[in-house]
Amino acid sequence: MRIIENERYLQMLRRLHTDFPDWGRLDGKTILLSGASGMIGSLLVDAVMLRNQQIETPCRIIALGRSQETAEERFPLWMDLPEFTFLAHDICKPLPSLPWNPEYFIHAASTTHPQAYASDPVNTILANILGTHNLLEVASKNLGSRFLLLSSVEVYGENRGDTVYFQEDYCGYLDCNTLRAGYPEGKRASESMCQAYRQQYGTEVVMLRLPRCYGPTMRMSDTKAAAQFIKKAVMGEEIILKSQGKQLYSYAHTADAVAGILWVLLRGTDGQAYNLGDPASDITLKQLAELAAECAGTKIVFRLPDEIEQRGYSTATQALMDAEKLRELGWRASYTIPFGISETVDILRQIHHPPATVL
Repeated sequence: MRIIENERYLQMLRRLHTDFPDWGRLDGKTILLSGASGMIGSLLVDAVMLRNQQIETPCRIIALGRSQETAEERFPLWMDLPEFTFLAHDICKPLPSLPWNPEYFIHAASTTHPQAYASDPVNTILANILGTHNLLEVASKNLGSRFLLLSSVEVYGENRGDTVYFQEDYCGYLDCNTLRAGYPEGKRASESMCQAYRQQYGTEVVMLRLPRCYGPTMRMSDTKAAAQFIKKAVMGEEIILKSQGKQLYSYAHTADAVAGILWVLLRGTDGQAYNLGDPASDITLKQLAELAAECAGTKIVFRLPDEIEQRGYSTATQALMDAEKLRELGWRASYTIPFGISETVDILRQIHHPPATVL
């Protein structure tokens, strides 16, 4: 079963259509989306394209991703539709000619899991810095367009112990002289580049800083802790925890992240960064492992990480997001983490381990 055939996933997309009031502003417009095959980008594609089936003036999507094969596997329903164009492209290179002039640019392409931070650190940096530059170059020449950068809680670095929740003007400690710093420093530089293009070329820019995300569009190869817990729960295996699990983080369901993208893209103030988070999804790593173990009907097993895994781990012990600015725009979280994890496990079980047909 493909995810777009899963009824609970379709219900998730329909809820997005119902909950966000400004969908009509995208009618007849064009979105250029990098990272279209990723966890967040693919859900956004599905939400837009499914809604397109119900309206007369569809929103066009220019989807960028590295692999034509991956796109054909992920978007079989959309690939041949006239309002969808997939371009197999390395975002670190200048963009090719585009079929339409986008009104909206969303940069969602980024390495986002620890194993890649350690095994491919150069691309981790370049996908953020060069990718942002290449997209901004095109956006700056499209008068009246708007650019949204998907940024990260990691720009805040380590909590200095002087706050509980990060607000958008907070700046914590970050040791730039480490391998692991490539991801947060790449995001910091990308945000600064957005401000530079805004000042020098008048490009409209907004930034959405995401917490750690999970959801049914995750890849089973994802090495983030939450993804590994969910994968083990889907397979009915013991949940492996590679620390004491005291780290306290904000999390977000991918559907809530996509909703945040829409609110900031269409209602955010030019030049502003917005946090996304919700207290109902603030949880320690051990509590998250316990939720996954409950879904799996198994137990937690403690195990030391290997050297490569250790190099890719964040050193932050507390990273909670204050999302008041985003809530003032109108965004609200739809998923608590207990419900979100349970539903994600159920959907992925149906996709990867469907029940046998009784003859």
